[in-house]
Amino acid sequence: MELQIPKGYKSSLDLLETQKAIKIIKDFFQYRLAETLNLTRVSAPLFVRANTGINDNLNGVEKPVGFEFLEDGTMSRLEIVQSLAKWKRIALKNYNIPVGEGIYTDMNAIRPSEICDNTHSLYVDQWDWEKVISNEHRNLEFLKETVRNIYKCFLDTQTMLINSYDDYEKILKDEITFITTEELEEMYPDNTPEERENLITKKYGSVFLIGIGDALKSGESHSDRSPDYDDWSLNGDILVYNPVLDNCLELSSMGIRVDKDRLVYQLDKKQNNDRKNLEYHRMLLNDELPQSIGGGIGQSRICMFFLQKAHIGEVQSSIWPKEMLVECNKLGIKLL
Repeated sequence: MELQIPKGYKSSLDLLETQKAIKIIKDFFQYRLAETLNLTRVSAPLFVRANTGINDNLNGVEKPVGFEFLEDGTMSRLEIVQSLAKWKRIALKNYNIPVGEGIYTDMNAIRPSEICDNTHSLYVDQWDWEKVISNEHRNLEFLKETVRNIYKCFLDTQTMLINSYDDYEKILKDEITFITTEELEEMYPDNTPEERENLITKKYGSVFLIGIGDALKSGESHSDRSPDYDDWSLNGDILVYNPVLDNCLELSSMGIRVDKDRLVYQLDKKQNNDRKNLEYHRMLLNDELPQSIGGGIGQSRICMFFLQKAHIGEVQSSIWPKEMLVECNKLGIKLL
């Protein structure tokens, strides 16, 4: 358990007021996101078939929660989703979504390998979105334009809260800064990736960190990223400085998805070539899936940030370590 509680912290909203504010934020943000990116809401699965390659492998070491069900006289294995990164691309094909349009959904996942702390939970809730693009859109400028559009949704949400609460103070910078993981490593060569993110968000406030997954000049990657959905050269995270905890908070991970050439390259780099035989990967290699850009935006994360909460458990109902519950209760922090 890792817990950080700022000295003198006290939530400005009680439990009921917090729940009302959560609904306001979620309703407003998802409407703006759908309108801005031209997305249609669709239903999404809570579980998918195992051994199809559709479930998100995350960093490749996490073990998904699974169970079996009786199917045609035999037992079939299902997995609770860890994210919908790959399922969404298949959905774009199934819904026959045209270029320039996309889908979004409420994604609920279980990640049993997570270490619970102020911003991490065993339960993950986010808006997963995916949009069809053309080959001409597979470039850094299109990625940046999409990031700016999403960041505008964050700014609009902040404006809505300023207009809704008399004492609400602005916490976002007016613009987001773009920086690559290579540039960040050159700036802070003696720091860990986590320390670099804290330093860069303290400096600029809001940052989109580009290029996560491939090895840097040091030989290490900034962070592990699954090789079969994001193009490591065209992806990144939206990071903001969180004044309550005095550190960096990741609000979104997103990117232009792999085409078949990048899939082959990244599977080879990760020595995951056995995945080429899975259903999802065969579809990609056979050009059966559309080119796309997509990502996930943490629902509890943005509520925690905009409501300036010290713990994600103040805006999300989950299971927390007993020691954490005891410590938070001592400090007057109610975890849901």
